[in-house]
Amino acid sequence: MVRAHAAEPPLPTSQSLRLGVLLALVGGALDAFTFVAHGGVFANAQTGNIVLLGIAAARGQWAQAVGQLPAILAFVVGVFVAESLKRPRVAAAVRRPARAALVLEIAVLAGVAPAPANTPDTLVIVVIAFTASVQVSTFRRLVDTAYNTTMTTGNLRTATQSAYKAVIDRDRGAARRAGQFGAVIAAFLVGASGGGLLTAAVGARMLWVLVGLLALGLALFVYDEGRQFGPAAGGAAAGPETGTDQAAVPVTVVPDLVRR
Repeated sequence: MVRAHAAEPPLPTSQSLRLGVLLALVGGALDAFTFVAHGGVFANAQTGNIVLLGIAAARGQWAQAVGQLPAILAFVVGVFVAESLKRPRVAAAVRRPARAALVLEIAVLAGVAPAPANTPDTLVIVVIAFTASVQVSTFRRLVDTAYNTTMTTGNLRTATQSAYKAVIDRDRGAARRAGQFGAVIAAFLVGASGGGLLTAAVGARMLWVLVGLLALGLALFVYDEGRQFGPAAGGAAAGPETGTDQAAVPVTVVPDLVRR
């Protein structure tokens, strides 16, 4: 007698490699945009801004120190917004927090794209820092491992650790993970290269390309939901998102690879 095995629940779209690659493209391009067009600043990660804040304060250059605060505060506000979308009461009203975050990103970038070339750098950097914060706070897991779509240091560490385990221990799961993270890192690099070239050529209009990529990310949610809950599946309605995609699914966490 052959026992039927229950089908594994589908991976949420928000944790899929396809969406991770799209978001990494956007993350790399956003950093390139602010660096090339707005004073050599990386708006995605706030480490550099905090270092510059500390250096300026130590030198008594208070005006420069204060100048680092807007981007840092915008990043903090973005985290608050992303976390608020996951609160039970808000999630019950929004129903699809991950998609709401993408819509918010699209709206913000669409508002910046037509901005004239003389728009103050500080204003643009604040808006981009907010956008990056919403993205990084909403999409935090690639399949079964924590990752980042707006900076790449942690991803590089995870890819390298996984590759090591794949070679030394012949760990197939680690090999798969190394490939997934390698794809995300490569996407970030391509986004940075393409974003830098497009920014130099067309300025802020480059952001329309990122709007298109994020819209494609939204389309992935709709496509996956239709495939999972369409007529072939009995016409069941999609459940509300639980801070990521549709109904939450169990994940296998690798303790020594998860970034805290």
